[in-house]
Amino acid sequence: MITELRAELQTGRLVLKKMSTADSASLFSIWSDPEVARYMNITSFTDESQAVEMIELLDKLASENQAIRYSIIESKSGLIIGSCGYNMLDYDNARTEIGYDLGREYWGQGYAPEAINALTHYAFLTLGFNRIEAKVEPANLNSIKVLEKLHFTLEGTLRQCERSKGAFIDLCMYSKLATD
Repeated sequence: MITELRAELQTGRLVLKKMSTADSASLFSIWSDPEVARYMNITSFTDESQAVEMIELLDKLASENQAIRYSIIESKSGLIIGSCGYNMLDYDNARTEIGYDLGREYWGQGYAPEAINALTHYAFLTLGFNRIEAKVEPANLNSIKVLEKLHFTLEGTLRQCERSKGAFIDLCMYSKLATD
């Protein structure tokens, strides 16, 4: 059963809105920060056209129901403060992988757990998924803290499982099950 993905999710302080090219300037300012991009599988962007290309790629995946990425909007200010979403949707196996990033000035304020909670609840309760995965570099301690706070389970380290920025990297596999 494939469900039409919702274009918007809401939390107490955030609106998660399906990304559009109108968001490119805000997302470029986030994705061009080397500290934000440090653990992403991109090098920090140097031109807004790169953000437009990324959004168009993600939009194509969403139109094919393979993935969806949301801009994270702070409700109070209306500002885009990051992005999150499902990097892949595996309906046959009722599982997905999440990803997320925040502008540096919003780190440590509880926005990432709040956004991920919304993704988790939607995946389990609406999409009927059984498993949510998150892969994170071992050195990305802030992201690991977020996943542990949300009771994701560390399953192990996938050794040199992906190429990022020209090198093979290890990734820690975290998961959460509908029954957790």
